[in-house]
Amino acid sequence: MSGTWMTTRAWLLMLPLLVVMIAVIGWPLVDTIRLSFTDAKLVGTQGNFVGIDNYTKMISGSNFQRTLVTTALFAIISVAAEMVIGVLAALLLNQEFRGRTALRALMILPWALPTVVNATLWRLIYNPEYGALNAALTQLGLIDTYRSWLGEPGTALAALIVADCWKNFPLVALIALAALQAVPRDITAASLVDGAGPLSRFRFVILPYLAGPLMVALVLRTIEAFKVFDIIWVMTRGGPANSTRTLSILVYQEAFSFQRAGSGASLALMVTLLVTVLAAGYAALVRKTVGSAA
Repeated sequence: MSGTWMTTRAWLLMLPLLVVMIAVIGWPLVDTIRLSFTDAKLVGTQGNFVGIDNYTKMISGSNFQRTLVTTALFAIISVAAEMVIGVLAALLLNQEFRGRTALRALMILPWALPTVVNATLWRLIYNPEYGALNAALTQLGLIDTYRSWLGEPGTALAALIVADCWKNFPLVALIALAALQAVPRDITAASLVDGAGPLSRFRFVILPYLAGPLMVALVLRTIEAFKVFDIIWVMTRGGPANSTRTLSILVYQEAFSFQRAGSGASLALMVTLLVTVLAAGYAALVRKTVGSAA
């Protein structure tokens, strides 16, 4: 059987999938690009061609710039915290102790919960009238009066980061724990014989085995954190005073709340471009990290 026929048959087998992808992804993408160059409204008009006005207004506008900073802060702080807590949890669960299996199962629970459920639980914890956090801090003498953690611009973003970390650090921990299982026991035993301390053992023996998997976790979590929507929408809807508004929420408000389909489409494409650049950069880092580890 010739190679040409094999290639043709392969394309014929993939044809139904390609048709579905074009219908589900290709056409909406093309239509979004078309809309981004118009002043179309969500309902009632197709809009007029305005060129790149939507893009220039968005990029130069204070709303976009402030929202971009908020999104970057949320992504950087939450992902960094998740990586640190996840690795520490993996190191703990890699040790031999009674109840380790049950603790591993419990650790998966926050990640397994739907994001809406997780957000609702944390909104109840932060409740300014009967929330568990206020009650605990008051009983410990750390605060005098109950606070509205999600109602104050100075604390709302930090409260969201805590909720997001609790939800997603188990993913990092599971990836790191799987990598720890591949560390040869004889190497760690030899490092103990050589007198290496815990920090030196982690840096020179364990970390090289974790580098590749942790880079994959970093890629996944950064992209997810950069386009976060659901947990923030359920807990604060971008408030108070837009202090927790991220790019995804700004896209939703522009396109659906304000019904400006043209500017919403341009903003959505800009977010897609930013995420694509992040993904490409991280992919290069992953290849470099995995290649150096090999």
